[in-house]
Amino acid sequence: MDIRRRNNVNIIGRDDAPVLVLAHGFGCDQNMWRLVVPPLAERYRVVLFDYVGSGGSDLSAWSEERYSSLHGYAADVVDVCEELDLRQAVFVGHSVSAMVGVLAARAAPERIGALVMVTPSPRYIDDEGYRGGFSTEDIDELLDSLEANYLGWSSAMAPVIMGNPERPELGQELTNSFCATDPDIARVFARTTFLTDSREDLKGVSVPTLVLECEQDAIAPREVGAYVHTAIASSRLVTLDATGHCPQLSAPEATTEAILGFLESLK
Repeated sequence: MDIRRRNNVNIIGRDDAPVLVLAHGFGCDQNMWRLVVPPLAERYRVVLFDYVGSGGSDLSAWSEERYSSLHGYAADVVDVCEELDLRQAVFVGHSVSAMVGVLAARAAPERIGALVMVTPSPRYIDDEGYRGGFSTEDIDELLDSLEANYLGWSSAMAPVIMGNPERPELGQELTNSFCATDPDIARVFARTTFLTDSREDLKGVSVPTLVLECEQDAIAPREVGAYVHTAIASSRLVTLDATGHCPQLSAPEATTEAILGFLESLK
């Protein structure tokens, strides 16, 4: 199988520099990174890709069985790393991809040497002693609405996820990205994203890790960032002066600065 074609792999930046692998979240594709890529590519080799079922990936390679678990997305990451023969790459994962990176690093420790978790959440549903931001009823309602009318759900939810109502163009961009995703594929990815509990997986992370959170995030409140930071002994927590769940779009300069600062500390 042609992994580069399957996952729409694109590589830019310096050939002689350390490698960053940028992974998008639910309903998105690699285009979500476009504002942070140029400054990163000045110093690093940047690998962009789309999960199967997203963006410019080969949709014929998608299967509900594989992508009903975060392990299926982690397998995509490992496949890309092996295809490019990456060693000790820095995996930058947005939203649900932060937890995908945890799984990929465990599956192929020789491939991934550090993690950057952008607005991560190991569990979206509240639990005893844990605030994920949503009740079970909230998530059930969210998934029922998505399955009943995906385009309508996208138009309503994307601006909430993006935040920054004074900048409606950002919410519209995320809406367009959601709407470009096949509804059946989105349904599976959404259930995988919002129903997975990855808290135990955090305990096994031993690589240097940056946890990036926003001051205000309707999807991953600050209690979640604090939880992830506490669970990963090797982590650094940075709170961006930003609003929303997608700081790579709403606050690209601050996001880039935080990532570059972390990368410098690894040298």
